[in-house]
Amino acid sequence: MNSIIDTHAHYHDSAFDADRHALINSLPQNGILAIINSATDLETAPDVLKLAERYPFIYATIGIHPLHVSNAPKDFSSKIQNLLKHPKVVGIGEIGLDYHYDSTNKAAQKEIFEAQLKLAVENELPVIVHDREAHDDILISLEKYRPKGVIHCFSGNLELAYKIIDLGMYIGFGGILTFKNAKITTKVAQSIPLDKLLLETDAPYLAPEPFRGQRCDSSMIAHTASKLAAIRNISVEDLLNHTKINSFNLFNFPISV
Repeated sequence: MNSIIDTHAHYHDSAFDADRHALINSLPQNGILAIINSATDLETAPDVLKLAERYPFIYATIGIHPLHVSNAPKDFSSKIQNLLKHPKVVGIGEIGLDYHYDSTNKAAQKEIFEAQLKLAVENELPVIVHDREAHDDILISLEKYRPKGVIHCFSGNLELAYKIIDLGMYIGFGGILTFKNAKITTKVAQSIPLDKLLLETDAPYLAPEPFRGQRCDSSMIAHTASKLAAIRNISVEDLLNHTKINSFNLFNFPISV
């Protein structure tokens, strides 16, 4: 496995403070070709960009996560627009809606989510979308703006997956796919077209089996890849080739990757 692209991680997270650079430096030896490191608000954006500047194989996305909308400044759109000029920024994210942890602030979440979708379309950049217990509203907004992008850590059913794919978007699978109770996610992973699959970790969160409950890092994506390949009844090498091409197509990595 030497062609793994982790399309969603958070290496600026405090969970990596003790060994961040030692860990990141070890990842290419574990088959990691590229990582997309996603900001969750404007406060974390500078740290995300610093990592992208330091490591040739790390790229950045900038955005305001739905659980951080209360901290968004009034001029968040213009601030994000300025950050998009950075040469290592390949998308807008992590953005979306989360009604699991915050169901009282739906209006503000929707407003900021749609403003960022608008920015993505205007700048011809893909989005990385967080969707937790907000499927209907996520779909309404995506149908309205029709951005390029991916639903990361997909948690919907097969019907929703095909609606997302019909919009031209991708479906991201991480460690949850390896969990024993992931029956619906497994069905989605088994059924959708290979050219719409992406691999991710959401590091430091959602480590796959057999590391469930531990801090996650990109090297663990190999376990998710093995599970997904088995579900699809193809070789791991074939799967990684497909997901690498899909990642290139969506995020437009430089040829040097």
